[in-house]
Formats: sequence, structure tokens, C-alpha cells
Amino acid sequence: MKTNVAILSTLAIAILLILAACAGCTGTAPDGNATPSATTAPAGGANLVRIATTTSLENTGLLAELERVYENETGVDLQFISQGTGQSIDSGRRGDVDLVLVHAPDLEQQFIDDGFGINPRCIAYNYFIIVGPESDPAGIANMSPMEAFQAIYTAGTNQTPGVAFVSRGDNSGTHSQEKTLWKEAGYNYTTDILDSGAWYVEAGKGMGDTLILANEQQAYTLSDEGTYLSFADRLTLVPVVAEGAELLNRYSAIAVNPEKHAGVNAQGAADFINWLTTNETKQMIGEFGTEEFGKPLFTPLYAPECTEPPFNCTCAEPVTP
Repeated sequence: MKTNVAILSTLAIAILLILAACAGCTGTAPDGNATPSATTAPAGGANLVRIATTTSLENTGLLAELERVYENETGVDLQFISQGTGQSIDSGRRGDVDLVLVHAPDLEQQFIDDGFGINPRCIAYNYFIIVGPESDPAGIANMSPMEAFQAIYTAGTNQTPGVAFVSRGDNSGTHSQEKTLWKEAGYNYTTDILDSGAWYVEAGKGMGDTLILANEQQAYTLSDEGTYLSFADRLTLVPVVAEGAELLNRYSAIAVNPEKHAGVNAQGAADFINWLTTNETKQMIGEFGTEEFGKPLFTPLYAPECTEPPFNCTCAEPVTP
């Protein structure tokens, strides 16, 4: 009997030692967090490419078409995360995605200069437009974009009946362009525009939702042309100012630097960017929307045009991880 008890005790001790050893395989760091094992797989996986992108691209339906074609051709799963450009770039900085597809050149350049973005390729462009009530209570028709913003500000701060402006207010590419237009019109966005009165409304929403809100309030807003066209059947707002070099809206794909985040799918990002810059894909982008809206929603960029003003970007050369 004593022998059996001794044997059982020995076995129990051995089991406890084995369990302790296994627990040590994913030990605890000094800060209390579990340390990853040496075999941790990349966050995205070889057959998954995570893309942070803008609501304006998502609202137009272009992303769904790109996803359908690319997945059918390659078997790779594209996972789009639709949010403002600022949020998309922040996702890239954190390494939460493999690439970003965005439209704010200044924010993009900072992302690259800080070492988080590599292999930028401009894809296509369209234009921003200022939309508003057909009655145009601020009288901005036929003005330049800067003159229009000055007129809206003057009318709004003077409490002119029917004059309001709905802003994205979300650090998106469209919001960034709006702030640039206020600056070019002679205003400090922080001190002159924010909290300047009930006429200025921050939606904090994507482009489609912002258009709906502006329509409900019969207010002016800045939109990319593609999203406006895709929502036009739900709006009474009309384009009031649609011309001016200041309204150019360029879209680019930028991979996340694997030297900053080793877990990103660098090869998958490079492959997708190279696919976007093929003539076949550009033709598809250039034809998108024509059947439904009577005009394309985007104009693809080709070399050497893309390398010259006002684009000043790279749109053709293949990339490597």
C-alpha cells in the first residue's frame, strides 16, 4: 500500500512539473502581458490582405468591384476597413493593416517621411465639389472655391437665413481638403471656423452619412464627386461649385513598412499595389460608374502624366516588398 501511494505521489509531481514547463512556453513579461512565442504567425496571413481605406471609395461601390475581381483572379482574401484617411493612416502606423488606400497627399507624405509607409503609387483621381441647396442662399454659384468659402463664412457668421455648412469633422481626406480651403480663403480653421456659430456643423461621419445630414439640414458641404453621384438619387442638394484646381482629389495606395511592423503581409500588399497599377485594372477603374451614372466616377492615372503637376506622383513602376 505504501508503495502504491509513493508511486502515485511521484506521478503527480511529474505531471505538475510538465504542466509548469508548458506554461513557461508563453511566459509573462515584466509588465504582466504574455510574451508571444517564437512561432507567432503574421497578423494578416499569406492569403489575407488588410486594407484601410476611405469611406468615399467604399460609398461609390468601387471597392466591392475591386475586391470581387481580385479575389476571383488570385484567391487572396481582401479585407477592407472603411474609415477616414486620417484613421486609415493611423491604422497603418499601428501595423493593424498591410496597406492604406487614401486621398490626402500631405498626410500621406508625413506617413512616408516618418518611415511607416513605403511604395506609394497614385491610382486615380476625381474632384471635390461644393454641394448645397438649389436656392444657393449664400450666392456662391460661379465663384472660385476660395471665394465660395469666403461667402459661406460671411453669410454663416452673419446668421443669414438658410446658410449652414456641414463638415465631415473626422480628419478624413475630405476634411483635410476642407481645412486647406478655409486656409486658402484666409481663415484659421481652429480660431475662425470651429465654434464660430450654429451655422458650422461637424458631422463626425463618413462621406455618405455627411451628405445625408447636409441634405436634411439643406446645408452646404464638401464632397468628392464620386460619392455625391452615388448618393444623388437620395439628395436634393446640387453641385454649386465644381471647378477649380484646388478641388483635385488624388487617390494613392501605400504599403505599410515591414521594418516597422514585421507581422504585416508585405508581399500581399506589393502584389495588390502592382495589380492596381496594371493597365487592365486602370481601365476597369476608368469605366466604373459609366453605365449607372452616365460618367465614370474616377479617372485613372498613367505615366508620364502622373509625374507632372498637378499630380506629382508615381503611378506605373512595379513595387517589391
